[in-house]
Amino acid sequence: MKNEVLVLSYAGCGTCKKALQWLNQHGVAYRLRAIVDAPPTQAELAQWVPQSGVSVRKWLNTSGQSYRALGKEKVDAASDAQLIRWLAADGKLVKRPVLVQGNTVLVGFKPETYSQHLSGT
Repeated sequence: MKNEVLVLSYAGCGTCKKALQWLNQHGVAYRLRAIVDAPPTQAELAQWVPQSGVSVRKWLNTSGQSYRALGKEKVDAASDAQLIRWLAADGKLVKRPVLVQGNTVLVGFKPETYSQHLSGT
């Protein structure tokens, strides 16, 4: 379904909870996917990163343990292709939530961005 809203979320994430609450309050139907159990694939990332309009580095959850375990130096030295491999391998490394609807891909949660993209869904 083209207009289906897919949300990649982590149950323990406060930002994800806020995003889901916003979607529920605004009557937006969505399909939930556990980002840790089913992280975005390399193929999905290859499509979604350009559609999100932000660089692959903005997809990194820089406050998470997975990022700290890799270390800033290692991440800074990595190529975009390497970052995509890491993101696909570890859902906790991905900034969340990730919302996908058609050609729209939103990373993180800002109520104003959700309003802008999801009004009339």
